[in-house]
Amino acid sequence: MPTARERARAELTRDIKEEARRQLAESGGTGLSLRAVARELGMVSSALYRYFPSRDHLLTALIIDAYDAIGAAAERADDPGASPRWRWQLIWAATRAWALEHPHEYALIYGSPIPGYQAPQDTVAPAARVAMALARVVAQEPLRPAFDGPPLSPALREQAERVLAGVGFDAEPATVTRLLISWTQLFGMISFELYGQYVNSVDPADDFFEYTTLQLADFVGLR
Repeated sequence: MPTARERARAELTRDIKEEARRQLAESGGTGLSLRAVARELGMVSSALYRYFPSRDHLLTALIIDAYDAIGAAAERADDPGASPRWRWQLIWAATRAWALEHPHEYALIYGSPIPGYQAPQDTVAPAARVAMALARVVAQEPLRPAFDGPPLSPALREQAERVLAGVGFDAEPATVTRLLISWTQLFGMISFELYGQYVNSVDPADDFFEYTTLQLADFVGLR
């Protein structure tokens, strides 16, 4: 059981991150300031530095939290007992829903890079959670893609094989390439919707998103 001191530290860490998220909503990642966070919480800056030694440490914590949150939303939506095609739809819909409900956190992880910030390696696994949820659906189903598509170049085949080796799935390089295209399409569509790129075309984007979800299910072979 955590000690009283550990519980107090965990609670204050949550408060710091919550205030930082509020600042993100107001001024974005570039405007995040440890001094401003400390001031709003009634702390001296030196006390906050014991929790997060720098702005980049706090940004990294927020980025990991956001990736974990959108990944968890996708994973919760998945229903292993459903058809693979329906599972695909559930994951796509849940990912979009989370992004629309948390636009500022989405912008932190999929918006413009923050000048001077370099994400560390420990953000990689959380960033892959949505893609891995989709990959688990694809890996468990005999695939029948809607069309063959062009052959992979040697360089692209090598990249796809490297991805497969990293995630431990047994699939064809063409399959992982189709999955990467779908993953890119998913977040590209969400970003277009959030940042107003569909105005005067497919806004609201609900039906267009559902149509594309099904098109990409065909594309990867979930027939």
